Amino acid sequence: MANEILILDKLTEIAQKLDEQNMLQKTVLNFNEACKYLDVSPSHLYKLTSAKQIPHFCPQGKKLYFRREELDFWLQRNRQQTSEELEESVTDNFTRVTRFKTNTSPKTK
Repeated sequence: MANEILILDKLTEIAQKLDEQNMLQKTVLNFNEACKYLDVSPSHLYKLTSAKQIPHFCPQGKKLYFRREELDFWLQRNRQQTSEELEESVTDNFTRVTRFKTNTSPKTK
């Protein structure tokens, strides 16, 4: 009995992994697949689509579809810089401003 439960759990796990792999092969996802892909609740995804905050298609006025590539792009918006990148940016800007002031300052005779 315990072995049967263990086997069923493993088979369920394998089926889930296969579903995930199949989803990664698709270019267009349906609503439920998009929820899984984005790891959001259906109500949250409905809210995003109704507010037109996420790219989607509604070809017959009812069912929603999503292009996986567009979802990837949407997920990667608003990237946060690392502390190192911010420091580098500040240093670059400071150097540029200093050079600009040096090059544009009035020359004395």
